[in-house]
Amino acid sequence: MSAGLKDATAIVGIGQTPFARQLPSSEKTLACRAVLEALDDAGIPPSQVDAFASYTMEETDEVEVAKAIGAGDVTFFAKAGYGGGGSCATVAHLAMAIATGQAHVGVAWRSRKRGSGPRPWRDTRAQLPTPAQWTRPYGLLRPADEIAMLTRRYMHEYGATRDHLFHVALACRNRANQNPRAIMYERPLTREMYMTSRWISEPLCLFDNCLETDGALACVVVSAERARDCRRRPVYVHSAAQGLPAQHHGMVNYWNEDPLTGPAWTAARHLWKNADLTPRDVDVAQIYDAFTALVPLSLEGYGFCGRGEGAAFTEGGALELGGRLPLNTAGGGLSEAYVHGFNLINEGVRQLRGTSTAQVPDATACLVTAGEGVPTSALLLRS
Repeated sequence: MSAGLKDATAIVGIGQTPFARQLPSSEKTLACRAVLEALDDAGIPPSQVDAFASYTMEETDEVEVAKAIGAGDVTFFAKAGYGGGGSCATVAHLAMAIATGQAHVGVAWRSRKRGSGPRPWRDTRAQLPTPAQWTRPYGLLRPADEIAMLTRRYMHEYGATRDHLFHVALACRNRANQNPRAIMYERPLTREMYMTSRWISEPLCLFDNCLETDGALACVVVSAERARDCRRRPVYVHSAAQGLPAQHHGMVNYWNEDPLTGPAWTAARHLWKNADLTPRDVDVAQIYDAFTALVPLSLEGYGFCGRGEGAAFTEGGALELGGRLPLNTAGGGLSEAYVHGFNLINEGVRQLRGTSTAQVPDATACLVTAGEGVPTSALLLRS
């Protein structure tokens, strides 16, 4: 993302459906509800939408969304790859399209019925023609198994413990306890509950893994000039980046010289290069948390601490409200909902509007990240 795109666009509307383990509506219906709510939030009629952006594993195409909501002629549409790694890229793609005149009103969305739908990794035969042929036969069947291997390596090299992972899970749960729309609202987490929970893939226990959720979210992006006339306070896209390191293989990137230096490091270099801000200027962060272990790795990748210091960074309430870096203030994927990270974007907007259920006082800059371990993306938002 070039410096010419800095603050050129803004998110002016957000929308979401309720979250639940099972919702009766189809993914298309959920998507349209979230999109219409986001447009209403912005005060923009659906007929003015001329751009759409989504990311892989989205079953509803922009053709269907455009028809259902009554969009006008669409002049830009894009789909980012790599599952949760593409969440922030949707906003980045819309920002580039709008800043260069390809479109005027963009909508990004994610609709998933992950709680009631199938688990794609269960069909191992379908993955044999892919690079998974080198890992699935050896027992790395699920994302949890792949991240568990990285987590064990991280513990071995840098002395990280399960208590460090608990700090991440607890911070997310504490914020969900303040958020009535979170699945884990009013369901506290204690250290004893965490330490005695069942293994999912050792050393990752039940509370190290994200929720399985049905739901949809959306946001609306327009030019900074138009944003001044919209219904809500604009949140500017200050910088954005994607990251795919050289010779990267995916979450099973074990044969690299340093498999713990993932795509976040590549994305971060470009994110900060094109920003007027540094990690010290970030007031609140929404960091992709499909697994607790991704958070310390991302803290290092995005420059909040040094190599191997991410686990120690979580100590002393650093991720709680009032700490060094308040984290995932709606509960994140671990305790609000897991919709492939899009809920982190919406919460970043709420923080900078001053409307979060766990508001960081006077927040003016928020980092939002997408999945770590896979080719990724990130946003630096400012008010």
